[in-house]
Amino acid sequence: MTINVWDYLPEYEKERQDILDAVETVFSSGQLVLGESVRSFEREFAKRHGISHCVGVDNGTNAVKLGLQALGVGPGDEVITVSNTAAPTVVAIDSTGATPVFVDVHEDSFLMNTDAVADAITPRTKCLLPVHLYGQCVDMDALGELARRHGLTVLEDCAQAHGATRNGRPAGTMGDAAAFSFYPTKVLGTYGDGGAVLTSDERVNQSLRRLRYYGMEERYYVVQTPCHNSRLDEVHAEILRRKLRRLDAYVAARRAVADRYAEGLRDTGLVLPQPTTGNDHVYYVYVVRHPRRDEILDALKAQDIVLNISYPWPVHTMTGFAHLGYAEGALPVTEALAKEIFSLPMYPSLPVEVQEKVISALREVLSSL
Repeated sequence: MTINVWDYLPEYEKERQDILDAVETVFSSGQLVLGESVRSFEREFAKRHGISHCVGVDNGTNAVKLGLQALGVGPGDEVITVSNTAAPTVVAIDSTGATPVFVDVHEDSFLMNTDAVADAITPRTKCLLPVHLYGQCVDMDALGELARRHGLTVLEDCAQAHGATRNGRPAGTMGDAAAFSFYPTKVLGTYGDGGAVLTSDERVNQSLRRLRYYGMEERYYVVQTPCHNSRLDEVHAEILRRKLRRLDAYVAARRAVADRYAEGLRDTGLVLPQPTTGNDHVYYVYVVRHPRRDEILDALKAQDIVLNISYPWPVHTMTGFAHLGYAEGALPVTEALAKEIFSLPMYPSLPVEVQEKVISALREVLSSL
């Protein structure tokens, strides 16, 4: 049996009846688009975060894109973010016509180095886009102070941080708006694509609702462009409603997996993830670091343990973003991490015996290096 970093089937087997009931609820409701399931999920997700508004959209990339547009970001603007992220963060910025501007990350947490943000601000800077990476939050106190001082907006990318908190404040509640992805692998994931934007700004809320629905406030009449068809699907919304009630249990299970890794892999030479001060980590992925990463991955693959690299190519080094003009060495920490990091299996239903096999195999490989 091949061991992979993620597998939804054990969870589906456990929750199958509830998932199928969610589908039946929608199919028998008489409304398949922007119906009661979407409205209810939006209310419940907003309430969990103590935020006034949630707008469901079709995926996490468009959550970022529409969030930026609703905050007034467009051609000629700059958005400061990181290169150590999934490419969709930057694709979304680029699709608004704005220019992504990258800062480096901290070597220990892999999170945005907020000390570097001040030097990256220019007269064209419109928005700061922190990525709450791998399951824990960026230093939002420092970032918020910079935003206030320079009159900038803040959009949190929370795709990897459902349930995470910083100093008691949930991810998604510390900026002007926050983008979430509900891709199947996420801490809160559906059975396909989905996303949402949180905000307590009524103007931003109304703009988002127009932008996700062809720019319309009434059917057939467009009042705002550029606009999109980016609606959250009813079936995914109903599944998310059910799974939202289990979010705390998912987080607890992930933390238990992380604890077993920490215990089983200490003193092996691997650099293991550590929550930074003030953060409650939810371990969306369990990312470790070793200078001989590729040898380790090859040895494990020979034992049918196929691990992942999150992420092997910093965004600023990709040919699709060569026009931004970042030379090799521009972000030294980000570039060094990309050569050494890799992810271990992490999901709430990961069987203990599978995790123990991974730990045992890793210890064996590491001891032979």
